[in-house]
Amino acid sequence: MWLRRTVVCAMVVPLAFLVFRDAPVRFVGPDRAASNPAEPTAAPRPAIVSRAQWHADEGMVREDAVYTGTVKAVFVHHTGHTNRYDCADAPRMLRAMEEMHVRGEGWDDIGYNFVVDRCGTIYEGRAGGVARSVRGAHTTGFNAHSVGIAALGTFDPGVPVPKALIEGIAKVGAWKLDRSVDPLGFVRMVSTNDESLYERGEAVYLHAVAGHRDTFQTYCPGEALYAQLPAIRKEMARLRARKS
Repeated sequence: MWLRRTVVCAMVVPLAFLVFRDAPVRFVGPDRAASNPAEPTAAPRPAIVSRAQWHADEGMVREDAVYTGTVKAVFVHHTGHTNRYDCADAPRMLRAMEEMHVRGEGWDDIGYNFVVDRCGTIYEGRAGGVARSVRGAHTTGFNAHSVGIAALGTFDPGVPVPKALIEGIAKVGAWKLDRSVDPLGFVRMVSTNDESLYERGEAVYLHAVAGHRDTFQTYCPGEALYAQLPAIRKEMARLRARKS
């Protein structure tokens, strides 16, 4: 059941990329739920920098988006970049990461659904529409019915996690997570890949807001950010309670 090797969530060569085993993915058309008008969300939609705004190279995308239905879990990652970047440089870093994921790794597109920088700015990651449930390539075995949110940086033990970053992750997570799911609770998920920590077809109960390491043999999202997951869950719950 347990993976027999250890990988890190991201490596910097020269910029970060992830180790995914569910990517690239084959196109499947949007399901009926994805085609219908969206259900009311449990939290307000935050400001999001679009792919057009950070100048993603759409000609690099190899397949159309895959839609998997409502988001039942949020998986938090870190990208492995240096933490000393200027937030104005985040778009350039995203463009380099897109190139690494597609041309370096051979995937369809950038793996994460969203990326949040240390200033709390939220960026659209994988293409397909921010309001829709786009299948990412971020959490092996659990990419369906989930959203992958990556913190731009590396969060080793003792590294400060900016409050703005925590709030940015919470804002997009609270908005994307299905309104029926409690961000402070647990959710039943079924693995789709033997290379996760769980056999394909195995059901597991996970935190609705989990770290990459909870389903894969990896250090991601770093010790410091993983320790902030309870704070992220609480902030998500607060945002949802405020809307109601």
